[in-house]
Amino acid sequence: MAMIDIKKPENVNTAAVTALGLVGGWLTARETGIRPLGGAVLAAAGLWAGRSWAKKTDALTTAGLSALYVGAFGASHPLAKKIGSWPAVLAVTAVTSGAAWAVSDRA
Repeated sequence: MAMIDIKKPENVNTAAVTALGLVGGWLTARETGIRPLGGAVLAAAGLWAGRSWAKKTDALTTAGLSALYVGAFGASHPLAKKIGSWPAVLAVTAVTSGAAWAVSDRA
């Protein structure tokens, strides 16, 4: 039986994972019409990134990045009514992924 080799938390690029979660979750929900499926993509990426944040940073930073990730999802909805879906998703993704890179991945 083959074993799955999971990347160590210290080696995960959380900026890319958060981008995948936000853009991928939105796109999954839009293309399938199944919003909970998009939420599952968002949640899975959030848990994967959170695992790395917990290992690479302290508890306060992990909580802050997690709150930013969840907040970005929430903020994208009202923002989409003002500037459109794609621009809103890309804007919150840029902020979230940029923060993840600056606080967790850069070092």
